[in-house]
Amino acid sequence: MKFFKGFAEEFKRNRALFAMAAPAFILVLVMQYFPMTGLVLAFKNYRYDMGVFGSPWNGLANFRYLFASGTGWLITRNTILYNLLNLITSQLLAVLIAIFITEINNMIFKKVTQSIILLPYFISWVVVGVFVYNLFNFETGMMNGVLKAMGMDPVNMYGIPGAWPVIICLFNAWKWTGYNSVIYIAAITGVDGEIYEAASIDGATIFQRILYITLPSIRPTLVTMILLQVGRILRGDFEMFYQIVGNNGQLFNATDVIDTYVFRSLITNPDIGMTAAATFYQSVLCFVIIMVVNAVVKRIDEDYALF
Repeated sequence: MKFFKGFAEEFKRNRALFAMAAPAFILVLVMQYFPMTGLVLAFKNYRYDMGVFGSPWNGLANFRYLFASGTGWLITRNTILYNLLNLITSQLLAVLIAIFITEINNMIFKKVTQSIILLPYFISWVVVGVFVYNLFNFETGMMNGVLKAMGMDPVNMYGIPGAWPVIICLFNAWKWTGYNSVIYIAAITGVDGEIYEAASIDGATIFQRILYITLPSIRPTLVTMILLQVGRILRGDFEMFYQIVGNNGQLFNATDVIDTYVFRSLITNPDIGMTAAATFYQSVLCFVIIMVVNAVVKRIDEDYALF
């Protein structure tokens, strides 16, 4: 009762603010929280004639089938490995580019460079997928066209699963590095310029200023960004994987992640319970991972933890 009384008083004092926040609150409630009731499908043998809540319970049968077939471990491994590689490459390159841009003295060159690096973020993965297909297509691809012109045999890239982790990571870094660098540029810009001036007077080189001033100053931002990305470590970028790889069965073992597996299962398999189990498993593991990583960071330095 004390909580509701306090909330009523707060609502009375800030009615305008609550009214402004209401549309966003309703949108999140309807689009994010209400659909969570469908998670019960992960524990049911879904029947279309009986509906979501009328279908019979089958316990953990959907989860057992998912992992007994070997698919569960495969897509979990692929999702974690891809996200770790993408996290390392995109964040590392973003930090390097942010430092590079902030050290440029020519303002025109700095603005042009930053605009060019940020441009890929606004390009749709559909366009990127078309570009990748026209680059690696066996018959008409640009790469094989160059190889043929040089008198070499064409290469079927879509038949080489081992090459695609590198290709996907490269295109992911190309698209996201510029966007991530903006956050680090803002963090570096917030560093007091007098510190750099004092270091220069003391004879510090540019590399020493970066090592002992810039990197320690952006450490909180870097840790926060990594924690946020770790929370999504089991959520693959569906649009990227689907547009670049498509439905090429030869590449599934090397490129299939949880999101693409769930989507393809919903299209080809009427067993909604199994796809719901995969999604539920993904969400629970994401929650567990972010809690564990945040606890580790909090133990090391409480100021860097998310909560």
